[in-house]
Amino acid sequence: MLNLDTHVLLHALGGTLTPPEEALLRREAWGISAIVLWEIAKLAQLGRIEIDLDDPVLERALARVHLWPLELAVCQAISRLDFRGDPADELIAATSLVHGAPLVTRDRSLRRSKLVPLAS
Repeated sequence: MLNLDTHVLLHALGGTLTPPEEALLRREAWGISAIVLWEIAKLAQLGRIEIDLDDPVLERALARVHLWPLELAVCQAISRLDFRGDPADELIAATSLVHGAPLVTRDRSLRRSKLVPLAS
């Protein structure tokens, strides 16, 4: 199962993935950290995205996506990360560490990590 960061999930829902991302996401099941839902809500609240959590299309799409909770093990894994950044990104990366789920992201700081398993 893949761990999608917020922006990759939004690109997937919007049909704007790159061809390699699209091929990757077709092959495997998707999961997201619970913090992704918060990020979507904040982005909608700030007017940075059109879709929000009340959108029926989003609700149907999320029904097919595994949701990893923010749990103690994920929070503990943050201290093992080899980068510092946005708290949501750290939680998403720590989710990949704890659950062994390769991360799908375009974020350069996350992609430079030597510890976070990345999807390829």
